[in-house]
Amino acid sequence: MVLRGIGTLAAATVAGCAHSDSIRVGSKNFSEELFLGELYAQLLEKSGLHVERKLELGSTQIAMEAMQRGELDLYPEYTGTALLVVLKLQAAGNPRTVYSTVKREFEKRYAITWLDPSPFDDTQAIAATHAVAQRYNLRTLSDVSRAAPQLRLAVTAEFLNRPDGLPGLRRAYGGFNFKEIVQVDIGLRYQALQNNRADVAVAFSTDGEIVEYSLVVFEDDKHAFPPYQAAPIVRDAVLQKFPSIAPTLNKIAPLLDETTIRNINLAINGPQKREPADVVREFLQKHAQGA
Repeated sequence: MVLRGIGTLAAATVAGCAHSDSIRVGSKNFSEELFLGELYAQLLEKSGLHVERKLELGSTQIAMEAMQRGELDLYPEYTGTALLVVLKLQAAGNPRTVYSTVKREFEKRYAITWLDPSPFDDTQAIAATHAVAQRYNLRTLSDVSRAAPQLRLAVTAEFLNRPDGLPGLRRAYGGFNFKEIVQVDIGLRYQALQNNRADVAVAFSTDGEIVEYSLVVFEDDKHAFPPYQAAPIVRDAVLQKFPSIAPTLNKIAPLLDETTIRNINLAINGPQKREPADVVREFLQKHAQGA
């Protein structure tokens, strides 16, 4: 979701000479986005289209600016991120309402179409080990807010400033004033828990490490986080030129539920450290009839 670390690659890296009939597929710089971007690329290639990959671009801002300049044609985006970070609208809890809002506003403001969303919701979260949860009697985010002065939080720099990050938690719950804030790269959040550098960490509900380390994810009892369903977003001009993009990508969306995505993230980030492209190929082989 999303929401993850500030991009380190310059927006200029998106630019470059492309095949005149190629579709430039991008992604942000974390495993789930890399999987989705590669999934879209391989599906389009299987349908006979020429694809140029622009993966691992960095932040939402970089990807959206590239889309608006016409240097990127499509990438995976999350409904909650689009609502709060791109459109700067108020949070809403109903997934259908959020999707219809971002679909309408992206079309109107940016001439960008949202294709069908996947069923998984990669919402933001706070997680900890069972030992920490038991020690401080933590079950909900209200509990975390209460205990925050005794806790060290592992967090990405982006989470500290995003409206759906720490400012949103403080607005919804009050408190959330931690004993210490430990800034880490997005890939090191769970290591901070395992190495006792932090007590709680920013998480995403589909992270494979939640399974790998048997972590507790605290209930968002005041619904501070909006839904974060992933979907391909495509420039209208590109969709008009290549109308087969929509049915090609829409047919894979129902297969991407939360359990599936969590296992995919574990395959990429877990002990095997598999390449996203290999995971995509295996996924498409398994679902050859549907894809």
